[in-house]
Amino acid sequence: MAKENINSDLLISTILSGIEDVKGKEISILDLREIENTVCDYFIVCEGTSNTQVNAIVNAVQKKVSKELKDKPWHIEGQDNAEWVLMDYVNVVVHVFQKHIREYYDIESLWGDAKTTLIETNY
Repeated sequence: MAKENINSDLLISTILSGIEDVKGKEISILDLREIENTVCDYFIVCEGTSNTQVNAIVNAVQKKVSKELKDKPWHIEGQDNAEWVLMDYVNVVVHVFQKHIREYYDIESLWGDAKTTLIETNY
């Protein structure tokens, strides 16, 4: 169990680094471990300003995780229109939104019982 948490923590920090490399905005981590019947342990949610930036965030996360951890997502959904891209790393699921789509689906409110951590950025 401890090894899994270390791997999740390392995966999360690598994903955050990839998001920050291309200036992803409004980054938050939702800890779902205390909620029953969840599909994963963590959601990482962020947004880009355009479909180009959303794709850049997804690509940066993929490259960084692949290079540093030799891991790849189990599944990616939504890259065609790049309004909401979901990257499934099994225990960690990354949601990359455009701002208006994030506001519409309001995923943070849907998972309101989750412990939420906002990530401060310097850009």
